[in-house]
Amino acid sequence: MGPTIVYGIINSAVLALMALGFNLTFGISGVANFAYGAIYIGAGFITWSLVNALHLPFALSAAITIVAVGIGGVYLYKIVLTRIRGLVISEVIATFAVSLVILELLRYLGFIGFKYSLPPFIKGSVEVMDTFVDVQRLIIIGFGIFVLFVLYMFTHYTKMGLAFRGIAQEEHTSLSLGINPDRIASWSMGIGSALGALAAIIILPLGTITVDGGYDVLINALSVCIVGGLGSTFGVIIASFIIGFAQQLTATYISSHWTMIVSLVALLIILAIKPSGLLGHQKELEERV
Repeated sequence: MGPTIVYGIINSAVLALMALGFNLTFGISGVANFAYGAIYIGAGFITWSLVNALHLPFALSAAITIVAVGIGGVYLYKIVLTRIRGLVISEVIATFAVSLVILELLRYLGFIGFKYSLPPFIKGSVEVMDTFVDVQRLIIIGFGIFVLFVLYMFTHYTKMGLAFRGIAQEEHTSLSLGINPDRIASWSMGIGSALGALAAIIILPLGTITVDGGYDVLINALSVCIVGGLGSTFGVIIASFIIGFAQQLTATYISSHWTMIVSLVALLIILAIKPSGLLGHQKELEERV
């Protein structure tokens, strides 16, 4: 049972890191960024290229990637989403189209195969609960806790973070107080994209970088956010543990090929029982009718 618990916690941390950027963007701007999985994978390939093609140090490559992807997220909002904000279907179609463009462009550029991988931060393994665990997996847990702490401090004790919370709670009132909703929404897209890049740089050393992995990341992020409640950080944490342990139990006692099905089943169940998610703020169907 020890390995199941240890790897269940690790898998939960991985899912939480994957979902935080998507959740932050939706919670602030209301935009469901369906380009998120492509941004995540794109960040992995950018970092790989900087390390292997330009021979830059890994830490510098990671920093450049996070900043570049964050800026890209800001301009994605300004160029693509500004004119269609509030049109939910149009936002989904537009961001998913961007996702397809990014992923197919990566495929066209030849990023295909198993040679693409990022180096672990620290090599080796340690024993935890009679289970040998890669140090990189423990780093993921540490970064997950660190990112949550930084997000909490940012949203509660900085001017921009308070503006984020204001827009998320009541956009029209915030507008009357001089807060520009489009500016804040574009920054939320940028920070959400940067968080996706950070998650990729931390998680991708566990395996290879593949173009099709972008779709898996999007499905996992969507499942965690919808089950937890779109816009709720605490809900994302709870959902990450529920889905993370469910996936680990499935991989241990059934087959690892079924783990992605767990995310989809959890998504369908929560939509049928409680469409707003465990801790979501959206109104239930019976409240809207």
